[in-house]
Amino acid sequence: MYKYHVYEQLKAKQRADKSFHMPGHKGRGDFKARFPVAPYDVTELSYTDTLSSPSGVIAQAQKDIAEILGAEYSYITTDGSSSGVLALIYAAAKAGGKLIVPRGSHQSVYNACRLFSLEPVIVQGGYKDGVMQPPPPELIESLLASDVTIVGMIATSPDYYGNISPLKEYSEVLKRHQRLLLVDGAHGAHLAFESSRRGYAGVYADAWVDGAHKTLPTLTQGAIVSVNNLSMRAAVEEGLSLFRTTSPSFPIMASVEYGVKYLKNNPAVIENAKAAVETFKEKCPLPVYPSGDWAKLVIDFESSGISSRTAAEHLEKSGIYVELSDGRHVILYLSPLICEGDLNKLLSALNALLKNKKIAKDYRPVRVLPEAGRTYSFLYALKARRELVPLTDAAGRMCACNAGVTPPCVPVIAAGEIVTEEGAEILLNAETTFGVEDGKIWVVAK
Repeated sequence: MYKYHVYEQLKAKQRADKSFHMPGHKGRGDFKARFPVAPYDVTELSYTDTLSSPSGVIAQAQKDIAEILGAEYSYITTDGSSSGVLALIYAAAKAGGKLIVPRGSHQSVYNACRLFSLEPVIVQGGYKDGVMQPPPPELIESLLASDVTIVGMIATSPDYYGNISPLKEYSEVLKRHQRLLLVDGAHGAHLAFESSRRGYAGVYADAWVDGAHKTLPTLTQGAIVSVNNLSMRAAVEEGLSLFRTTSPSFPIMASVEYGVKYLKNNPAVIENAKAAVETFKEKCPLPVYPSGDWAKLVIDFESSGISSRTAAEHLEKSGIYVELSDGRHVILYLSPLICEGDLNKLLSALNALLKNKKIAKDYRPVRVLPEAGRTYSFLYALKARRELVPLTDAAGRMCACNAGVTPPCVPVIAAGEIVTEEGAEILLNAETTFGVEDGKIWVVAK
């Protein structure tokens, strides 16, 4: 059984001593009453170890995490998966000028390319049941064979819909061309604990990110960066030193270690959760998208005639809050801690929703991501003189920013792409966006 080193150290050192150090709440009074975690929320002290240069309990925790995940080295970050993505792409940028980026990559990937002057080579696969698929390995092969300036690829696996990329095939192609495979595995930390480890990023990647807080019992913003290619280690550590906070949250840090070790110490938890999910799928009154990841439950409302956004609103009245609704699908994020009772409540709510004749049949076909418009240089478009125009007038213009929908924080239109009517319509109809200002978007000036 693995020990929870950071948590146990924090617990053992709770004191009644006077605090003459950060944070300002001092672990007392009304704050402590309202936030019971206060006694564990300390700064880097003689007994807590230091995240940026660990030698005590943090060092032991990271060593154990690496052993469990199958990594040469693992690093805790309390700044979310985005800080890890920045560190990985910072390291990759030292070796080349272009990076293969699947179209459905997170906003942080595009931000990193912008920060480090990497030209993203944007690729995409086809569609299945209205969901974009990972790009085929053959496409990656052809790009690498024709462009020696490509340093490698960053894959997103699994994605928001539970699609698992063909990481084995990507790895084989990239190794053959002596390029790097990075993986944004923010949504797949739980896959490390599958008996087969099928689809887990760490089996194939040179370096990867696990968003522990997304699917493990971990506090929000807890994540892990891991390295298997030792030639990347120094650059990844340098990147982490640039992008991690110098005031890390010890409760978050302790919860990252806890999340990994809890599942390692309790393997039956995952099997029980998976069994409950399979039972739900058998009873579900609507089609379920064939996700490669059991923890992404994607329910297809097309056949019901009800928009998934309308469905999500009605589910909230039953106390069920979903991760995302894209118009066609309701996406529910599960974890090893999901239980049969939760899923039974969801099943009852779905059945009631479908029987409710007062709910409007307002479904219409919609995509979260359109087919890409013609693409020019990402870096050129970001640096070019630009102007703000209404989305209704933007079709045919070159986009000068990344604009998308959140969640899933994926650009609908990337800088350098020509705005399409479909892309503009998606942004206009989205409830929450980035890169859009009062119905307007930045385009390269004429």
